[in-house]
Amino acid sequence: MAVFQSTVSVSTRGKGTVEVSDLFQTVISESGFNAGIASIFCHHTSCSLVLMENADPSARRDLENFMERLVPEDDPHFTHTYEGPDDMPSHIKMALTRSSENIPFSGSRSSLGTWQGLFLWEHRSMPHQRKLTVTVIGD
Repeated sequence: MAVFQSTVSVSTRGKGTVEVSDLFQTVISESGFNAGIASIFCHHTSCSLVLMENADPSARRDLENFMERLVPEDDPHFTHTYEGPDDMPSHIKMALTRSSENIPFSGSRSSLGTWQGLFLWEHRSMPHQRKLTVTVIGD
C-alpha cells in the first residue's frame, strides 16, 4: 500500500453546499492507484462535509433549511458571536455533521453510489476559501 496526498482550495458563495465529488475523483485519479480508500478532510470549524443525494437539489435545500431551524442565528444564549450572528451557529452545525469522509475506490473510480455526491457545506453567510486535504491509500 502507498499513500498519495493533495490539498485543494474550494470557493464558497456563503451558506449552502458545493459539490466536490469531481475534485475528489480527480485526486484519486492523480494518485495512479487502482483500488483502496480515499479520505477527505476539511480544515475549518465553520463548514463541514456531507455525503448527500446529488440528483435533486431540493434534497440539499431541505437539509440546509432543517439545519437553519435546528440551529438558528438568533439564539440569545450564544456568547461566541465575535465574528457575527452566524459565528456560533456555524460551529455547532459543523460539530453536528462531519469534517471528514472515507470512501473506497476501485478501478481508479470512487465508489460513491448512483445518487450520492460529496459536498462541502458552508455554514457561514459570507463567501470563503476552504481548504480540503484528500489522502489516498491504495495500490
